Amino acid sequence: MTAIGLTIADWLIIAIYFAFVLGIGLYLKKFTKSEEDFFLAGRKNSAWVAGLAFLSANLGALELLGMTGNTFQYGMFVTHFYWIGAIPAMLFLGIYMMPFYYSGKIKSVPGYLKLRFDEKTRVLNGIAFAVMTLLVSGINLYAMALVLHTFLGWNWDISMWVSALTVAAYVTLSGLMSAIFTEIIQFFLIWFGLFLVAILGMMEVGGIGEIFNKVDMIKGMGQFTSLWATSTNPADNGMAITWAGIVLGLGFVLSFGYWTTDFLVVQRAFSAKDLRSARMTPILASFFKMAIPFIVILTGLIAIILAADPNSGYKLLEDGGKVNYDSALPLLIVRYYPAGLVGLGITALLAGFMAGQAGNISAFNTVWTYDIYKSVINKKASDAHLLWMGRVATIVGIVISVLTAYWAKTFPSIMDYMQAIFSWVNAPLFATMLLGMFVVWITPNGAFWGLITGMLTSFALFIVDKFQWLDLTFITLSPVTSGQATNFWRAWWAWLICFGITIIISLFTKKKPKEELVGLVKGLTPEAVDKDIAVYRKPEFAAILSLIIFLILNIIFW
Repeated sequence: MTAIGLTIADWLIIAIYFAFVLGIGLYLKKFTKSEEDFFLAGRKNSAWVAGLAFLSANLGALELLGMTGNTFQYGMFVTHFYWIGAIPAMLFLGIYMMPFYYSGKIKSVPGYLKLRFDEKTRVLNGIAFAVMTLLVSGINLYAMALVLHTFLGWNWDISMWVSALTVAAYVTLSGLMSAIFTEIIQFFLIWFGLFLVAILGMMEVGGIGEIFNKVDMIKGMGQFTSLWATSTNPADNGMAITWAGIVLGLGFVLSFGYWTTDFLVVQRAFSAKDLRSARMTPILASFFKMAIPFIVILTGLIAIILAADPNSGYKLLEDGGKVNYDSALPLLIVRYYPAGLVGLGITALLAGFMAGQAGNISAFNTVWTYDIYKSVINKKASDAHLLWMGRVATIVGIVISVLTAYWAKTFPSIMDYMQAIFSWVNAPLFATMLLGMFVVWITPNGAFWGLITGMLTSFALFIVDKFQWLDLTFITLSPVTSGQATNFWRAWWAWLICFGITIIISLFTKKKPKEELVGLVKGLTPEAVDKDIAVYRKPEFAAILSLIIFLILNIIFW
């Protein structure tokens, strides 16, 4: 691989960005005096600050390289990850679940499980989340390394370690505080740095209408250019899945499992200064989430058109004889950006990966420190010791992430890998959280055995899929299937089994007294009331507006 010819201006932009990020970590270190400052950013953020950080923590390798590459594979159906696969769950988190999380002043999602159920359920989820987070963290490191390898021609190993050391430096210095601050900067960098790719691509192809027409000619009418119209027959769409798999697997289980229980994003809402700000955090983020496909999905469709034209000179990278779909976006930047502007594109990509990586590591160090280390290993640890342990966990987490990055490199698409990981942990956890928050008689033993059964079911189905021990149509209930269809249906079965086992065991095991569940279960928790606030400033009003826009977009691109 030869390096792209970067000018001095390109190098200068990249260098300034890295220096700025490290400088933020050094500057904010003096404000990180307590463990609450390190793990929860002092709980001082406004709804806008927390909201942008909430979205930016998710706007990493998955959103940029992964989704663009997935669009190349599956077409417009990938938009479901942004709309039905995000918006309803984000609004549900803000309106219904955040009062339970925030009012309890817990520091992590496993912390809620301890209060609602017991210690063993908390530790089980803490360990599962820590493992999942390090696997996902490896995806971000791999994606950062892919950019450095693609643009600069650097060796893979050097690229991995440069990426890892940079993130380790500024998260270790001031924890969530520096992570959130840089995530906001990175949010704007991503938009300014990558929106131009979609604009220039549309100009070359001839506009959005012409993009859809040409993709239809290449892939078949509607197969890669519709959201719902081709979802009744899996053979008619690029993802080879029906509307039932989309709604149940992605729209319900994976979406709600991620946005309402994954501590990586929920932690940002925890940093808000009050309950109203915490509730508004995911709701404000939902508006920006709906807009991202106009960058990511469009560029993926443009890549399909260019790759199909033998005269375009555009071809995805291949690693070990396999097409690397994640190279679609970096190669478009190389194609469209002139000398001097490539540095901005590289910086925008690196910003996205570092946002995701910082989010994963800050979530990992919190869950490890509170829900595993203090809960099991050192129950009498002081606040100062926990702050030290959080910094150590950051370094250890980064090192492990480098190892998982090499595993991520073996997958043809990081999106397929990501959804598989989420189905192992988040899918069954959502069943546990849903029952725990809304059904008062669910017991600690029911929650524990239901959760562990759900996780084992999902992982077992993954192994069956990977080694092809069973006809996958038994999982997807369809004669035609794909990797993503299998992910969606596996998540659904894991959720359903966890849900059922939890209820059955709860019917025969000891319940917790209602007085211990005040503030943790619907019906036993004072309703969140925004007194003396204008209607248009209430979270419910913003959520309804977001839902209306969501429905309009789905109808337009039906």
